[in-house]
Formats: sequence, C-alpha cells, structure tokens
Amino acid sequence: MEQRLVKLERDGRVLVIRMDREHKRNAIDRELADELDAAFNLLDDDPELWAGVLTGSTTVFSAGSDLTAGGDYYTERGGEYGLIRRSRRTPLVAAVEGPALGGGLELVLACDLVVAGRTARFGLPEVKRGLVPSCAGLFRAPRALPVNLARDLALVGEPFDAERAYAAGLVNRVTEPGGALAAAVDMARRICANAPVAVRASLVAIDTWLTGSDEAGWRATDEAVAAIRASEDHREGIAAFLEKRPPLWTGR
Repeated sequence: MEQRLVKLERDGRVLVIRMDREHKRNAIDRELADELDAAFNLLDDDPELWAGVLTGSTTVFSAGSDLTAGGDYYTERGGEYGLIRRSRRTPLVAAVEGPALGGGLELVLACDLVVAGRTARFGLPEVKRGLVPSCAGLFRAPRALPVNLARDLALVGEPFDAERAYAAGLVNRVTEPGGALAAAVDMARRICANAPVAVRASLVAIDTWLTGSDEAGWRATDEAVAAIRASEDHREGIAAFLEKRPPLWTGR
C-alpha cells in the first residue's frame, strides 16, 4: 500500500517508522492505523530487519486516537493502531519528542525501549474527556511505572516530563530536544550488533512473562469502557473536547 501518513526509512538493518500526520498531532485514524500496521508487518516479516524505531515529528509524538474516527483504528494483525496487540519478535524503540498523550503513551508502552527528548511529555488525559485508556494503558502503565504514578496518570490525567519518566523507569535515555531519533537509531544499531537469534529469544522470553496477566487486563479494560460508554459524562466529554469548551460533568 502507498504510505502517505507513515514514512519509512531503512538504516542498515534498522527500520525507522515515522508518523507524519503532524497537522493532526499524529492522532490516529483509520488511514494512519492501516499504514502503521503495514509498517509493523514489514518489520515483523523482513528477515533483513533486526530492529525498529517508532517516532513522530520533532514537535509531537502522538496525541493518540482521533476522536472523529469513532474508534475505527483496529487492525487484523496488530490490534489497535497496528501495534497494541501485536505479538513481536523484533525489538522496537520509541523515539519521543513533544507530547505522547492518551493512545500516544499507549503506543510508547507497546514498545520495548524508549528514548525521549527533554521536551517530551507523557500522559493519559482520557478522564478529562469522559473516557478511559482503552489501548492497554490501564495495565501496561502500572507494569512500566510505580503503581502510584500510574494511578496519578489515570486518575488526575496530568502529563509528566521526560526527566520524571526517566527517573520512574519508563524512559531509557533522555536527550537534548531534537536528539531522540538519532539516539534511538543508535540504540537500535547496538541491538543489531548482537546475535539476532539471541535477541529475539530474549525478547520473546521477557514478553511471555510480562504478558501473562494481559487477558485479565483486557477484561478489566473492557468493563471500564462499557461503564463509561453508558454514561452521560462520556458523551459530554467528547462533545466538549470537539467544541473546545470546558465539560459540564453530571456524574451520570
């Protein structure tokens, strides 16, 4: 398929996957999800590719789901956004500049390693819109972060910066602004310098252990989504966001 919203670049055995919908803050709709899925399919299926890097622009990683898409961003192989439910054997590094919010953070949580510029921000603002994180953030955030920080993200909804993310263990490297992609590619090259069979076997072993509780996490997420979809606050939150006004919550 023609890639209009996702730009691909090969750097030796590294595939750089760049979201290029900056005018919409790399919010993910049907087209962007399909192009991401195709890119991750390439990374999974090409034996000459030993590592990948996922990035956005120099000003924004991703604002998550495009609320005008009506939830239409599920793909056959990767689940949401082409990545969230994907079973991978090839390491993937996130290179984050600017905001990674909502589904943007959930994309980061689906990667194996994270490099962030100092101006990067990470957050789950769904509660501010009458929503809940529905792309694994409710169980991957407390897996990657101290549980009280994960609660802060999910309940308060305010973002935190790259330094705090590094201190909490979410981010592996912090760079000066604009340096995240180069540092992520360097990390991917270092991975590629190692024995690929050993790297893949190690990644699969770690993921097998980590994902043991995913089924329960998805069930809990589905219950949370069902609860908010039946609420008046859900409709009000989306309407207020699209109309660029403060929401008027009723608690119903």
